[in-house]
Amino acid sequence: MILQSIPLLSSPTMMVTMLSPEVRESTPLEVYFSRSLGFAVITIGLLTVLLTGSIPLKTSFADPSSGLEDPTAPYALPALIITATYHATVSFYCYTMWNETGNFGFGIATIVGTILAASGVWCVLFATSDGRISRKTGADKRTSGFPFKNVEADKRKAGKKGL
Repeated sequence: MILQSIPLLSSPTMMVTMLSPEVRESTPLEVYFSRSLGFAVITIGLLTVLLTGSIPLKTSFADPSSGLEDPTAPYALPALIITATYHATVSFYCYTMWNETGNFGFGIATIVGTILAASGVWCVLFATSDGRISRKTGADKRTSGFPFKNVEADKRKAGKKGL
């Protein structure tokens, strides 16, 4: 999101020139709105990184926990859903503007927004399931032996059942 805000902050005149049908100097109001949007996008990006728990906010590493049970990231899933919705909305808006005006800038924004929204939806669907991770081995317990058999594990289980 910071990459999206850099052009808004550094050169609002160029952004207005790219997105307007006629070439003209940008007004102070357009510069203000461009820079305000740039700061808002940076703020949303930083809040997303902080609320998802990507940056640890505690100082001790004694009990590292991960997943949805992590007390330092209670808002990880809601922040991810809101961010994915934001990117989907922005990409839809840019797509409608691209169809209306045919501007190259809107087309690029549509592609980038769609990629970010799809990444967010992917994470919501697949990265938030609470897997059954073994404390001993660190492997997921939901895996099966199909189509291969684990003969050694079957021998150990058979020995335990016989006792």
